[in-house]
Parts: sequence; C-alpha cells; structure tokens
Amino acid sequence: MNEVSKRAKWFLTAVALVITLLHLIPYYILLTTAFKRAGDFSSKWLFPEYFSLENFTAAWEQANLSNAFMNTFVITFFAAAMLILFGSLAAYALARRQTRLNKYVYMLFVAVMVIPPLTALVPLYQLVVDVGLMNTRLVAVLNNVAAFLPLTIFLYAGFIRSTVPKELEEAAKMDGASTVGIFFRIVFPLLKPITATVLILSCVYIWNDYQFAIFFLQDSDMHTLTVALASFFGQNTSQLGLVGAAALIASLPMIFLFLFLQRFFIEGLAAGSVKG
Repeated sequence: MNEVSKRAKWFLTAVALVITLLHLIPYYILLTTAFKRAGDFSSKWLFPEYFSLENFTAAWEQANLSNAFMNTFVITFFAAAMLILFGSLAAYALARRQTRLNKYVYMLFVAVMVIPPLTALVPLYQLVVDVGLMNTRLVAVLNNVAAFLPLTIFLYAGFIRSTVPKELEEAAKMDGASTVGIFFRIVFPLLKPITATVLILSCVYIWNDYQFAIFFLQDSDMHTLTVALASFFGQNTSQLGLVGAAALIASLPMIFLFLFLQRFFIEGLAAGSVKG
C-alpha cells in the first residue's frame, strides 16, 4: 500500500511539474522577446547573450506608459476600495439577516454572476453618453465595480457564514456596541483572508480590463495599460519586442500584489465558497 501511495505521489508531482513548466513557457518567451534588440530575429526560444533595454525605453515613450500606468492605477485602486467597502457591508447584512427579502437579493446577486458583462454593453454605452461620463476615470471605476460586485458579495457572505462566529457579535451587542461598530471593529478585521482574495481577483480583473476600457476611454489621455499595449499591433505590423517589454512592465504590479497576499489567497477563496 505504501509503495502504491509513493508511486501516486511521484506521479502527481511529475504532473504538477509538467503543468508548471507549461505555464512558464509564455513568460520565458516574453523575457526572450523583451530583452532582444529590434533587429534581432533569432528564435524566440533562445535567450539572448546580452540584455538590451531599448525595447523598454521605446515602449515607455511610444505608448505613453507613464500616463497609462497612472490611469490604470487610479481606476484599480478606487474600484477595489469600493468593492471591499460596499461588498463587505452588503455581504454582512445578507449573511446575518436571513429575511426572505435578503435571500432573494442574495440569489439575485448570484444569478447576475452568470451573465456576461458585455451583454449590457449597448444600453450601458448609451447611458454613459447621455450622462456625459465618456472618457472619464469615474465611468471605468463604476463599470468595474458593477461587474465584480456580485462575486465580491458571494465570497464575503460565504466567508462570514462559515468562519466568523456569531458569539463575538452577540457579546459586543451586550456591551452596547452598535451594528456599525461591531462590523468595523470586530467582523471586518476577521475578514483579512477573504479581503486578500477579493483584492487579488478584482485587481487582476480590473488591471487587465480591455473590453470596457476600449469603449469608454477612447481619448488617448485616458488610455489604460491594455489599450496602450494594443497600440503596438497594426493591420500590417506587430512590434513584438515593444509589446513584450510593455507587457512585462505592466504585469509587475500584479505579480508583487499576489506575492504579498498569496498566504491569504487560498484560505479566503476556499472558505468564501463553502456556504453560499
């Protein structure tokens, strides 16, 4: 039996290594492409014997990445902050007050999760034009909050039901604490794992958003990183070296965010999906 379990363990380890290598191949090609000079047409599978930063400087200047970085950062920061604040508050009410209305509202949020956001593009575009929010960071923030809020509420509500004990809240009520005070002083500090999960999922989604940005942020001064990267692709030419350098720069913030919050990520994702 032990021999069989050892073989199964080695097999699973080998499978995991193969899957890891397959996922690392695109990043390897990204590095070999980004660090080569513009006139180097050698195979993408061969790592260059030199390190050239000309693609990075050219991409930064040609695509105005400094402005795109600022737009993307502002949109991601405020959208994530609103998701955490409103999502946690709504989930707390839905998880703790099991009224018939709240159950229907929760079911509505879950049902909205299966609807592709692009199905609302035409009426949403008309609404944005009518209220005069085209080419503003505000419309990008609100669009991303609306798109990701149902999943945020789903994760927070599941985590609160399965992890946060009611006894702590009841004890605080006996001491005279208000509902708002109980949430922000007792409940919210216990939501760190699921907050980290929401941060990673939402920030990666918003940071990489292209479908809404290309429609609602058409002014070049409002372009986000994804739209700026798309400018390197034309009908007849594709500047792969510049794309690789720009993509590498654009991916670094999300990589650091994940590395910083990864210890909470799996815990929060598993607990947040236990009870829905």
